Amino acid sequence: MEITNVEIAVRLVLALLLGGLVGIERESHGRPAGFRTHILVSMGSALVMIVSAYAFPGSSDPGRIAAQVVSGIGFLGAGTIMREGATIRGLTTAASLWTVAGIGLTVGAGFYFSAILGTILVVLTLLVLNQLEWRFMATKHENLTMVIQDTPGQLARVFAVLARFEVDVLNVELSDSDTGEAKLDLHVDISPKYSRVAIIEELVSTPGVKRASYK
Repeated sequence: MEITNVEIAVRLVLALLLGGLVGIERESHGRPAGFRTHILVSMGSALVMIVSAYAFPGSSDPGRIAAQVVSGIGFLGAGTIMREGATIRGLTTAASLWTVAGIGLTVGAGFYFSAILGTILVVLTLLVLNQLEWRFMATKHENLTMVIQDTPGQLARVFAVLARFEVDVLNVELSDSDTGEAKLDLHVDISPKYSRVAIIEELVSTPGVKRASYK
């Protein structure tokens, strides 16, 4: 069985587009494996599948080479998983890399409908379910960093804002400087009832708070 150059180009470009769609969502959240990584995983998987299926016409098991992608992608996914105290981060990105590898293999095998539908479902899962998690499920651990004025009563103003949003502060680190400012690092639990963005907006509008962001 042969494959034309046009068909190879179509499959690789489609793998690029589908992997890029998933990568854009990960990139928008600042994940370590973002747009380019997902594209490369998807295209590389498609290329491996094409080689495995068409480069060895006499082979009785064309999926043998492609099968190594499934196990090999675990090493790349493991690099996106980080532990911060009791919190594990990067599992969703590792899973998306594994799924994108599967999408690339599917495109390389020529199953376009399965690959496109799979990509749509992955993107919807990442976008829609992420919002549902924040809105309806358990509280979220976050690392909140602020630069505040080093003046009496400033911490009380900050904690008053956090109390209004029902933010539980689990750990506090305060670093003083000679510039009249201090860096405040907080490990917090955020209630799903409130928007993370709204909390930041309220904090930066508080007198004495210079900057505020999530790590």
